[in-house]
Amino acid sequence: MQSKFKKSYRFAVKTSVYVTLYVTLLMGVFLYYFYELKWFLLLALATSVFIFSFFIIQFRLERFIYKRVKKIYDDLTLLESATLTKGPITTDMKTLTEEIDKFARDKKIEIETLKVREEYRKEYLGNVSHELKTPLFTVQGYILTLLDGAMNEKNLRKKYLERANKGVERLGYIIKDLDMITKLEVGDLSLNMEAFNIVDLVKNVFDMLEMKASKKSITLTFDMDYNNPIMVNADKDRIQQVLVNLIVNSIKYGREKGTTEVSIENLIKNKVIVRITDNGEGIAKVHLPRLFERFYRVDKSGSRKEGGSGLGLSIVKHIIEAHEEKIYVESEFGVGSEFSFTLEKVK
Repeated sequence: MQSKFKKSYRFAVKTSVYVTLYVTLLMGVFLYYFYELKWFLLLALATSVFIFSFFIIQFRLERFIYKRVKKIYDDLTLLESATLTKGPITTDMKTLTEEIDKFARDKKIEIETLKVREEYRKEYLGNVSHELKTPLFTVQGYILTLLDGAMNEKNLRKKYLERANKGVERLGYIIKDLDMITKLEVGDLSLNMEAFNIVDLVKNVFDMLEMKASKKSITLTFDMDYNNPIMVNADKDRIQQVLVNLIVNSIKYGREKGTTEVSIENLIKNKVIVRITDNGEGIAKVHLPRLFERFYRVDKSGSRKEGGSGLGLSIVKHIIEAHEEKIYVESEFGVGSEFSFTLEKVK
């Protein structure tokens, strides 16, 4: 840092004027009573006192303030030099105050961000631990039961092995989904962009999930007949995964004999928006801001019964964002939910 600094004379001038007035008045009274009062001598005295006072006060003030300002700058630089303006140290208190205020605000934001991240990390680790622990303990329980003698009974052995296999499958889903989210977050998952008919893709997903929907008598349908193809440019496999996750969720939390409806609308000149609407149980507004977080559960007991890795919506969000598109959710508890996302149309 440079020692050269901007000079501010206002304080020194005012102080010098006060000192000069006092000394001149005192000397004027003294000369008036004891000697002959000569105005030119009084004026010369006033001038010399003012000049002397000004330089002494200014010099001492600059040295006094400079030492303290430099110490403040040095202390701040030790914390984070990148946040301070690179330039000469000055005795300008306004500039210094602005620098410190800015530094304090930045540090406050940084600390609050770190606190949020720490809370998220703790919650995330707790969720991962819980999600992995549940199927692991389930599998372990069935295996221990078999080892304790149940494997000698053929029917019981088959049933427990099938249940243990389901637990292992769930572990596989969780690990696979975690791996995908990690790749999406670090940008390591490449997208195979191609032109395809989004209407046909939705129909394929309907066919794939027809049996699952029929168990709850839920109807999978379009909002209208789409006789003409709607061509979009995206990764077909990933968008199919998005549709499967969203429609599966609408089936999981849908009403018996309910409906899951898909609509495809022109948004702007080169965009379409795909909407998946259901008349299920809906989601309370308090949950909406965190709905796409990993392992976030709206109804933990219900989610456990339905199975899944708890990562579906997080994966959906990351896939859509990897396409540089947007995903939205609107829901009213007891009425239903609508998830929608945008895609680029083929020109």
